[in-house]
Amino acid sequence: MYNFQQYRHIQAPGWTLSWTWAKKEVIWNMMGSQTTEQGDCSKFKGNIPHCCKKDPTVVDLLPGTPYNQQIANCCKGGVISSWAQDPDTAIASFQVSVGRAGTSNKTVRVPKNFTLQAPGPGYTCGPAKVGKPSKFISADKRRITQALMTWNVTCTYSQFLAQKTPTCCVSLSSFYNNTIVGCPTCTCGCQSSKTGPGTCVNPDSPHLATVVSSPSKSDNTPLLQCTSHMCPIRVHWHVKVNYKEYWRVKVTITNFNFRMNYTQWNLVMQHPNFDNLTEAFSFNYKPLTPYDGLNDTGMLWGIKFYNDLLSQAGLYGNVQSELLFRKDASTFTFDKGWAFPRKIYFNGDNCVMPPPDSYPWLPNGSSRKFISLVSPTVTLMVSMIFFFA
Repeated sequence: MYNFQQYRHIQAPGWTLSWTWAKKEVIWNMMGSQTTEQGDCSKFKGNIPHCCKKDPTVVDLLPGTPYNQQIANCCKGGVISSWAQDPDTAIASFQVSVGRAGTSNKTVRVPKNFTLQAPGPGYTCGPAKVGKPSKFISADKRRITQALMTWNVTCTYSQFLAQKTPTCCVSLSSFYNNTIVGCPTCTCGCQSSKTGPGTCVNPDSPHLATVVSSPSKSDNTPLLQCTSHMCPIRVHWHVKVNYKEYWRVKVTITNFNFRMNYTQWNLVMQHPNFDNLTEAFSFNYKPLTPYDGLNDTGMLWGIKFYNDLLSQAGLYGNVQSELLFRKDASTFTFDKGWAFPRKIYFNGDNCVMPPPDSYPWLPNGSSRKFISLVSPTVTLMVSMIFFFA
């Protein structure tokens, strides 16, 4: 499995892959993964297959698995990095020994109905397409063997299929205006909801520890801190300092979910001054340039063993860094909200921005529209001409 997505990774509890066999195949043995159910293998005597289900579901093995059960790129608990963060760990592999499939490429049939959950819905997999047979090099690199058949399956992601409501919002502030523009109300849900995404708990509640540690947390159902926006993640962009040749921004990511730790999180931000980013002080940074000559998008993620884990809601449920930009005299301005980002994505999901007319304005700026007196004057003069005529 290759994750070619630049800024969407698969986090714990990891991926789940399933398919439907074309005939009566069984899985005799697996390396680097296992099926969640064995199925009915009562027809077999002596050697019992690993799985006899028509539609097996496969999960990755956990770290620390004995070496005789491992293969390369396995056993990471289903966690796969995004391609931009670490292409070496954006791969997952496992080996399956299949029975009752035949012994030639004329008898082997391609499975169907591939389904990928990572860990929930959102991915849609196309049909398996037969490609060139894979080749394998022996340990001494003196012999190459070839597979009977190789097929490829492509799965695409849709945020709309993954969840019905947004999962992230953006708030804004600046040194030149006392206004703090919060996330829009009910961005991801409303507190008035009695079930579903509106369920929340007050951080000052004396029963917080009991609610968070309840058995229901195993189903990954979010338990959010009560806020006006009800989003699990909030990204705050603060225009902090203005220097002669530079300007500085502070970015803070806050987790409001009491049941989720975000591992290997990442943030993608779009702003025209990313072409002159001087330094990201405590985040890793990589420019994303989908088009030649356009460098307005940057990807940020945590430093390993320092802040690559965004802890659950609470005292330590945030990570932050500062970005130093060099000014371009031809484009730089604080007027009309230019200093704020155009788009922000957290873990590949689009974050809801505040409406542009609510952005912090310069003290001498105004969003009020000025009414021209020219048009009424011309209209009055024309009316007088017709009157006296």
